[in-house]
Amino acid sequence: MSQTRPIDEHSMHTRTCGELRFENVGEEVTLTGWVSRRRDHGGLIFCDLRDREGITQLTFDPEHSDGDAFKIAETMRPEWPIKIHGVVRARGEETTNTKLATGEIEVLTDHAEVLNTSVTPPFQIEDGIETSEDTRLRYRYLDLRRPEMMANLKLRSDFTFAIREALHNREFMEVETPSLFKSTPEGARDFIVPSRIQPGNFYALPQSPQLLKQLLMVGGVERYYQVAKCFRDEDLRADRQPEFTQVDIEMSFVDQNDVMSVLEEVLADAFGRMGVEMPTPLRRMNYWDAMDTYGSDKPDTRYGMHLVDLTDIFANSKFKVFATAANEEGSVVKAINAKGAGAWARAKIDKLAGVASTFGAKGLAWIAFREDGSINSPIVKFFSDEEMAALRERMDVEPGDLVMFAAGPRLLSDEILGGMRSHMANALEIKREGHDFLWVVNFPLFHWDEDRKAYAAEHQPFTLPTETDIAKIEADPLAAGSCTYDFVMDGFEAGGGGMRIHNAEMQMSMLKLLGFTEERAQERANQDACLARALEAPCDLLLLDEAQRAKLIEVILGYQKVQQYRNQINHASDTVGLLPLTVRDVRATLEEICTALDAITDLKPNSNGVHRLSLTERLSYVPAQ
Repeated sequence: MSQTRPIDEHSMHTRTCGELRFENVGEEVTLTGWVSRRRDHGGLIFCDLRDREGITQLTFDPEHSDGDAFKIAETMRPEWPIKIHGVVRARGEETTNTKLATGEIEVLTDHAEVLNTSVTPPFQIEDGIETSEDTRLRYRYLDLRRPEMMANLKLRSDFTFAIREALHNREFMEVETPSLFKSTPEGARDFIVPSRIQPGNFYALPQSPQLLKQLLMVGGVERYYQVAKCFRDEDLRADRQPEFTQVDIEMSFVDQNDVMSVLEEVLADAFGRMGVEMPTPLRRMNYWDAMDTYGSDKPDTRYGMHLVDLTDIFANSKFKVFATAANEEGSVVKAINAKGAGAWARAKIDKLAGVASTFGAKGLAWIAFREDGSINSPIVKFFSDEEMAALRERMDVEPGDLVMFAAGPRLLSDEILGGMRSHMANALEIKREGHDFLWVVNFPLFHWDEDRKAYAAEHQPFTLPTETDIAKIEADPLAAGSCTYDFVMDGFEAGGGGMRIHNAEMQMSMLKLLGFTEERAQERANQDACLARALEAPCDLLLLDEAQRAKLIEVILGYQKVQQYRNQINHASDTVGLLPLTVRDVRATLEEICTALDAITDLKPNSNGVHRLSLTERLSYVPAQ
């Protein structure tokens, strides 16, 4: 007799529907669950009983135990919750169900109790259903009963527990942080919660516990983690939703290698508990190596179709699009080879231009090398024999290949071909075997914002530059790398982070490059404690001197209350511009509120585009009559 599991203790049932095996034959059991299927064979009734652990077949015999259980079985219908008592017995060889873990046994039932009844469900409670997602979401409580959905919940639970255990074993401290706090600048809009006690004031739900975990570092926690709920008011995407959970981690007195190494250990332990081997140390791939080879900063390296640089081949080409890109600084001509797609029909290939447009392309140049040796393409007439020969060699062209091109700025070309690489891998059903773990490191510190004609922070203004690139912040900003790292699994960004600047002088040089004057930076610090966050330095904060630390704590503690958005509508001469941002749409950013206030008052920016009043002064401003 197998040992009793904790789930069977202090419960109506003595066994679950997924644990009985041949060695349990002869054992008396009590089971509970939902009726999955009921089959009336005249003399016998068979019922598949389902709970979260699996399915067990019940047998109801009218000649067993005076037929009481059989009479109840005659009335049972799908999804009725029941409780039964019976004896485990072996099935015959001809009736064994090899598709079920419990397929060698059944339970001859001598007592049955209907715990509740149910209407007929709107869809079958089983795997592989073709029901619309809308219907499944409407009846989520039924959808969760399906084995594959229950397995997903269990996997998530087990993996979260494994992460917690691995972090706990390395002396990380789990600390819960408030869900109602002040707004802090992140990558999306905040969800805003109005305060009943302080009308006109608002809390913000956390996009991540950024400010709070920095305070924990200041407080000396040193190693913190939290399985944190995060909220971002942004449009739905395949890998984004308004509410999500992340394992939030912060450390003090460490360098980047320390952080990445301990996370590798934690992840290896957690994946190992799930039966997945994660060899360590992980590969570390430079950002530009990832982009130039795979067209993605979260590459799936389990298959080829690499991006190939053809810039030198087309430097003197008669095809103007390629020649222009090949001779323009910062631009490239690149291609990928989708082997097997060259046999596709012309109409199917033409549709790929629409796919490429979703990745930023204005069109898609391609050459189909047919299996019969012919070439089909609207652009080959512009290529010389030498260019075609060089192209064939460098792209490893064979009959049946489809070569797709991108020409233009390096990053955009990488992104277009990276998107097409992923699309073609799915379209061609290229196998991805095993799992692929790696780090992508050294992301750019800045990018050029074409709309603003100014530098912008790639990640955030407080990211630490790599030690070798500090001088490039002023000399060559776009060449500067950062102390950042993303954990990539099977082509998905599964996590990431970075080191923060803890040197005030370096931080100010970063802010100046981004267009902040010292006065504006201080004003911004007074508005929302951005500068305080920048100087908090999760890894080296406690190395600040006493004066710096005292000033930092003074700034932080002064802004822990909910941000005060004062309602001055009655003071404004025209409330039309203000109402949509403060009353009907409380998701407005500080900049949008400032713009709206300026539009309905006589406040104007100076010639440099800098407002002469702070946000607080704007909100209190009474326009001229």
